Amino acid sequence: MLTKRIISCLDVKDNRVVKGIRFLNLRDAGDPVELGARYSDEGADELVFLDITATIRSRETIVDLVEKVAENVFIPFTVGGGIQTVEQVDTILRSGADKIAVNTAAVQNPNLITEVAQRFGNQCVVLAIDARRKDVHQPKWQVCIKAGSEPTDIDVVDWAVQAQELGAGEIMLTSMDADGTKAGYDIELTRAVAEAVNIPVIASGGAGKLEHLYDAIVKGGADAVLVASIAHGRSYTIEQMKRYLAYRGVPINL
Repeated sequence: MLTKRIISCLDVKDNRVVKGIRFLNLRDAGDPVELGARYSDEGADELVFLDITATIRSRETIVDLVEKVAENVFIPFTVGGGIQTVEQVDTILRSGADKIAVNTAAVQNPNLITEVAQRFGNQCVVLAIDARRKDVHQPKWQVCIKAGSEPTDIDVVDWAVQAQELGAGEIMLTSMDADGTKAGYDIELTRAVAEAVNIPVIASGGAGKLEHLYDAIVKGGADAVLVASIAHGRSYTIEQMKRYLAYRGVPINL
């Protein structure tokens, strides 16, 4: 079994890290440069920086802030938010990112995935999917865009499969229903996507206890878990998360 990853996430708005519940009621969680450096030092396997209002406000990702964060982290660094063109991808990568995450732009122009993959490599392309359950009684989820504010008719599993075929190297799968609740990842959603694709799936949205990380990996089939609230509030350190997973038999880099 390949080593599993813990990925720290910085949702950024107005140059500050924020966190809400189900994408709403955002509250301040700290400085992105300081938090990024902290998670890098604590042993996070990767860091994700998401400029969550870039698409809604129709502007590009905050490049200068990305550069400052990149200067202080020494782990793989993914940046997303407002990226719409190959040229913007090039700028972000030159600013210190190792990968880019796309959501809205990829839905609106699926060929963007292929264009970026062909120029920079599949490993550089992370497809971010914000998923909302269509029916509480059915294992069906719809893709939402523009920071979760606009639902589409696209089925999440179908879109994940298509994105893999187009050249995405990884999928960052966020359950909007679980996000910020600390009640656990949507295991059914994670498993449905993980079983449908052959590329790594990052489970996102809902971590509140150490058991939730284990469940996403073992029961959900995730290759990595994204953590935000559980880490920002210092409920657990990255080291504690890793030691717990290792104790339960999950292969992890300590």
